Amino acid sequence: MSKNHQSVKVGFLYPGFAAEDDFPQIGQMVTPRVDVELVHTTFIEDAHTVEALSEMGSVKRINEGTKELAGKNLDAVLWTSTSASFVLGLEGIKEQVAAMENALKVPASTTALAFIHAAQTLNAKRVAIAATYPDDIAVIFKNFLENFQIEVVQYASKNIITAAEVGTLQKEEVLQFAADNSRSDIDALLIPDTALHSVQWLEDIETAIKRPVITANQASFWEALRLTGRFTPQKGIGTLFTLKPLEPGGHTGDFKS
Repeated sequence: MSKNHQSVKVGFLYPGFAAEDDFPQIGQMVTPRVDVELVHTTFIEDAHTVEALSEMGSVKRINEGTKELAGKNLDAVLWTSTSASFVLGLEGIKEQVAAMENALKVPASTTALAFIHAAQTLNAKRVAIAATYPDDIAVIFKNFLENFQIEVVQYASKNIITAAEVGTLQKEEVLQFAADNSRSDIDALLIPDTALHSVQWLEDIETAIKRPVITANQASFWEALRLTGRFTPQKGIGTLFTLKPLEPGGHTGDFKS
């Protein structure tokens, strides 16, 4: 990841407070270490509903966040909410990415796109979803993945309304949720929601289900490094981090379903 012996610095726009400590933690886990600039963005309502998530992921909220990242000498930036991205559809995601790139002049992406690029890197064509969301939001995520020819053979919803509550889930409950919703015929298990802590438990989850796992915070950090073009495969952060990623990209003209 090192280039000209300069450290990599990535920015994350994170709505509210829940599991944002995963990001600086990964920054310390990777080699070489990565500097993290994290900005908490605001919203009207903490709720996994289409209306609330659409407001949360609006260009207005993203623009408010990018103002706080201006002048930070970033190498890449991510909008780190899965649901407050995919609920807007591909056109809405393009607008989110364009807003970040126009404001900060660095490559940008979102957690929703990170799941697509991660699945493609893992060659995960058949997946299961273990979502903390209500069922209607999980279905939108399922449909989003299928736009990219990723077959969802099973999905489950934990039916949690707020990100704040998701952030309180502990290791054993997350491990059990993953185990209950994995299958032997899938290429990967996807666990969306950046409000869910997962980084410390990635290796345990993969060991338990014997399948690669993609979680929101893991995929977000991986995507940010992928965009910098300075990624080094390494162990300890799940199968995804052991593989050479797709070539850097993710600009608004690169979306293909």
